[in-house]
Amino acid sequence: MEYKALKEIAKITMGQSPDSSSYNEDGDGMPFFQGNADFGEIYPNERIWCNDPKKTAEPGDILISVRAPIGALNYAKDRCCIGRGLAAITIDDEAERNYVFHLLKAKNSDLNNQGTGSTFKAIGKAVLEDVQVPQISREEQQKCMDIMDLLESIIRERRAQLSSLDELIKARFVEMFGDPNIEFKSESHKFKEYVFDMTKGPFGSDMKKDLYVPKGEDTYKVYIQINAIQGNQDLGDYYISKEYFDQKISRFEVHPGDYIITCDGTLGKHLKLNENMERGVISPSLLRLTLDESKMTREYFEYMWDMYMLLLMKKEARNACLIHLPSAKVIGEVDVPVAPFELQKNFSAFVEQVDKSKFVSN
Repeated sequence: MEYKALKEIAKITMGQSPDSSSYNEDGDGMPFFQGNADFGEIYPNERIWCNDPKKTAEPGDILISVRAPIGALNYAKDRCCIGRGLAAITIDDEAERNYVFHLLKAKNSDLNNQGTGSTFKAIGKAVLEDVQVPQISREEQQKCMDIMDLLESIIRERRAQLSSLDELIKARFVEMFGDPNIEFKSESHKFKEYVFDMTKGPFGSDMKKDLYVPKGEDTYKVYIQINAIQGNQDLGDYYISKEYFDQKISRFEVHPGDYIITCDGTLGKHLKLNENMERGVISPSLLRLTLDESKMTREYFEYMWDMYMLLLMKKEARNACLIHLPSAKVIGEVDVPVAPFELQKNFSAFVEQVDKSKFVSN
């Protein structure tokens, strides 16, 4: 079969962040998309605009995330400004564009394997330019696209079902405890009273790429931000030696039951590590949180975090371009609404029943 490099059939534009003074939330200029965090099901969600763009994408362009997580895809609905977390792929022929879109989806793992970087994995223009595109007839392309479109419609329907169940849980939360952003039915307490420990990852200089070693019996995995974003306990191929762990970063070790929470970019995603996790440490882009489950249930914490704490902290975001989670000390001082423990357990039981429904309908 004949192949062509993507650069032979498409124009590739790498994003560039404009000056932060040009950002606004008033619709002045064109929509500004910074990365995967802005992506929707098919088109990005408009939330920030820019009146002095550096790099732009045209309507219909393929938008691809080039920083962790690498490979997420959307289409540009209108002309827009793209930041350094994205690239735009311009292909004039609509059928060929749709074909390449699905091809890039299939190559997600390959693209991630080519990512480089000590804190965030990223790919450059050369990686995208070299993507090999099989040259098949228009009829064969159409057959492939018909199958892929059918599969994606089924996936979207399934996601909608799961989303409805998640909304049911949120509605139950508000019914039992009140809306934490309007009026809560319980007293507030400092969040630090409900955790054993909260620790942000080490300084970037303590986790440089030249410190990484091949995986071995005496190594520790470095948990990176994409693990929490994608809910994947196994993803990631960075390791450090036990010697360096003992000397420098043992206090950043994670254990089964700990939460890892994203601190930068895609903010506040959380993943609870299970018993099968590899021993390891958090990277600079993560927060380790050890919940006191004798005072706050896991289910109550997760929905309270998403529906209240995260929204509160986003309001306090320090940087309009790359949002950062506040320090562990600041998070600990946040006043959080805490329901009686028995009510929390009732809510957890409800969540478990809904989760069983998700499993049965798979």
